[in-house]
Amino acid sequence: MSTQIPVLEQQQQQSQMMRLKTSGVLNYSGSPLNDDKEEEMTKSALSAFRAKEEEIERKKAEVRERVQAQLGRVEEETKKLAEIREELEALADPMRKEVALIRKKVDLLNRELKPLGQTCQRKEKEYKECLDAFNEKSREKTQLVSKLMELVSESEKLRMKKLEELSKSINSLH
Repeated sequence: MSTQIPVLEQQQQQSQMMRLKTSGVLNYSGSPLNDDKEEEMTKSALSAFRAKEEEIERKKAEVRERVQAQLGRVEEETKKLAEIREELEALADPMRKEVALIRKKVDLLNRELKPLGQTCQRKEKEYKECLDAFNEKSREKTQLVSKLMELVSESEKLRMKKLEELSKSINSLH
């Protein structure tokens, strides 16, 4: 931007000289037409030129101030964003480590659970088979005990009957 300012001033000076030439202050040979008028026109042209230069400088200063203010705000926002990024990274690191640690533990437990689950299923199957066998044997036992009770009862009846018969035969011998 600083390299454009002298070029701009040079262009303005050239355009001012062109205006002076076309207004009749200077003729093509460079000799003055009228000293008073020339001096007055020169002063007014110089004062107009200075006024334009001052206006340009003022506007340039205003723009520079606005740019500086904007740059200041941008720098502040950049600093705030950097601080926020640092805070986020600080928050993310412990969480990542904890999450990774917990994931490793979960994976380890999954590896331990798989054979335990298979063992449990196998044992449950064995238990069911064993329980079925136990229940079957219990039914058989109950049936056999019932049969035994029947047989014992019948045997007692038969023995009692025999005893009574023997008793009658003894009594008849007497």
